[in-house]
Amino acid sequence: MSDAATIANRYIALWNETDPQRRRVLMAGLWNETGTYLDPLMQGQGHDQIDALIAGVHGQFPGFRFAILGHPDGYGNQVRFSWQLGPEGSDGPIKGTDFATLEGGRLAHVIGFLDQVPVAV
Repeated sequence: MSDAATIANRYIALWNETDPQRRRVLMAGLWNETGTYLDPLMQGQGHDQIDALIAGVHGQFPGFRFAILGHPDGYGNQVRFSWQLGPEGSDGPIKGTDFATLEGGRLAHVIGFLDQVPVAV
């Protein structure tokens, strides 16, 4: 298995990339073509759908950045890491934990849990 921290950092870099062309390059190196993403608010399969999810987050939270919280860990083909989303350099108001399954060293499935979400006003 690839190092859990490396996988998590590459994943966060992908979610932080705002340029669609650069994001596609990062996606191709990190995700299997048929990879799946699922969290309580959204889901997608394949590069096109996952890219659209990422673009949607940038549209909904302009200027926000993802950052790793704590230390990613893993065993076998599993990786677990926590993250936050918010203005760069601040304590993000949105936090979560993702569980990833790797196949051939690339992401095959990611399941995200939202640990902290602000109450809608």
